[in-house]
Amino acid sequence: MDFTPISEQAHTHYQKGVPCEIPEPEGPIFELLEHTANTYPKSPAIDYFGSVWTYEELLCEALKGADVLAKRGVKKGDVVSIALPNCPQHLIAFYAAQRLGAVVAELNPLAPAAQLQQQIERHQGQICIVWQKSAQTVVKAGVNPSSLLTVDITFPMPHSMRMKLKLPVAEARKQRKAMTGPVPRRSRSWDELVRDAAPYSGPALQIAPSDYAVILHSSGTNGIPKSVPLTHANVRANVNQNLFWVWGLDRGAETFFSLLPYFHAFGMCFLLCSGVGIGACQIILPTFSPQLALNAHQRRNVTFFLGVPPMFDRIARYASEHDIDISSIEFAVSGGMGLSREIAERWEETSGHFIIEGYGMSETSPTLCGSPLSADRRPGCLGLPFPSTNMRLVDQNDPTRDVPDGEPGEILVKGPQVFSGYLDDPEETRTAFVDGWFRTGDIARNDDGFIYLVDRSKDLIITNGFNVFPSNVEAALRKLTNVTDVVVVGVPNEAMGEEVAAVVTAPWKNPDLKRLRATLEKELPHYALPRQLHLVEEIPRNLIGKPERRKVRETIIAAGSAERVTDWRKGGPFAPAPR
Repeated sequence: MDFTPISEQAHTHYQKGVPCEIPEPEGPIFELLEHTANTYPKSPAIDYFGSVWTYEELLCEALKGADVLAKRGVKKGDVVSIALPNCPQHLIAFYAAQRLGAVVAELNPLAPAAQLQQQIERHQGQICIVWQKSAQTVVKAGVNPSSLLTVDITFPMPHSMRMKLKLPVAEARKQRKAMTGPVPRRSRSWDELVRDAAPYSGPALQIAPSDYAVILHSSGTNGIPKSVPLTHANVRANVNQNLFWVWGLDRGAETFFSLLPYFHAFGMCFLLCSGVGIGACQIILPTFSPQLALNAHQRRNVTFFLGVPPMFDRIARYASEHDIDISSIEFAVSGGMGLSREIAERWEETSGHFIIEGYGMSETSPTLCGSPLSADRRPGCLGLPFPSTNMRLVDQNDPTRDVPDGEPGEILVKGPQVFSGYLDDPEETRTAFVDGWFRTGDIARNDDGFIYLVDRSKDLIITNGFNVFPSNVEAALRKLTNVTDVVVVGVPNEAMGEEVAAVVTAPWKNPDLKRLRATLEKELPHYALPRQLHLVEEIPRNLIGKPERRKVRETIIAAGSAERVTDWRKGGPFAPAPR
């Protein structure tokens, strides 16, 4: 059967000014900072609670950081682990390592020790630049304290803020405890070492486009955590794809909300790299807070916001409730999870500008698709394949066979941003590729080049031989009931294989599963109706707002309740951790 390639269909819908192919730069990532600092030396690069660094100053700090690392023996090809929240030191450490040709392994600073140990052992980091609050956990993960360089995220704050944090009052103690912590003996202070260092002046390095630059972490195609190495060419290509897609950005004149974690794929490429590459000023906060974000916005008007849907929702609501003008945020890109029409409409009504969705994953540096930043955008759609990106939708059971347009198929991709394989895992790499095409594991359908996500294949629920996509059940619950949050998972059932379990937050006094099933049957086939209903106070989500499906499923199984309906709002296995 003949098909028009999806990329050719997509090109007809590109916004005017967006090219079908992008230039693929050959230089290393460090050139992004170096070029911007030379072109816009006096432009602001960072705004951190009112403390401001110019690009000239940021480059100098990164070179001083490189000197610190070089004196600890870091050289080209070595791995430097970074376990930090968003803070100026994160940017400085990232580019310090890049100057030496080292590979940055981004770690979630709040990850448990077991997870960090697995990741660090796999990538064999020589040095770990770590948040004070995470230092003890990293030591538990097996890192020698003498390899730790600890970061105090209050160190770069304005003097007046640091003084307030030292006050002997309850609120100051609470804030200080949330931001700082004890450091292990034999560790050293990154902040003090960089302060006292001289800018690194070593020779320029020969770094090939195929050299590794960054290591991220992903669940892989089978749900097992994997390490994802990205080359300088992968990241630089995706930087160009991002910036050509949002081509209206002005170099040296934009202000970014840098609220998405830098250790996340989208934060790494679009903020750490694309933001620096275009010379934007980044408003940085270590944790997401609508109040703090909009306080900063009123000090320095934000023009670009990359985030996940809950961030846009909370910013728009807070702005409306407090009569804060956010109309300067002309560019808004949502990723990481589906953007509901309700949140999109609220954002566009509040800001007066379009919001678009982006789609990607760690293995693709990360962006693969985006909606046009125009009236042609389609809410709820992953968008169009990016420039220089080829995409196919194939039969899950036979990935050599393309499915007809309109039918669900697994997304396969090729492009300069796609990685070449998992770190030290040839078997998983073999499974992840077919004839040179990367298998994303996502199920989607094509409508004239616009890609619509159907579901993650690894989240697929198979009950009595029928395929149930959790997102379809979640959408029906949102549409037909007054749930405020929902996640649907498959739970083992000896007779059926799996059965559908719905975990919801809702103002229901006497939940009735039979009545709920009757309501949902208006939208869902009988086999897709929930057979379990669990009411909870809060659904577990990760740091960027995505529901932790595996954790939800494992929690239900571990609870071992024989009840079809449970109310765990007052306690039980889903009780939120104390804050």
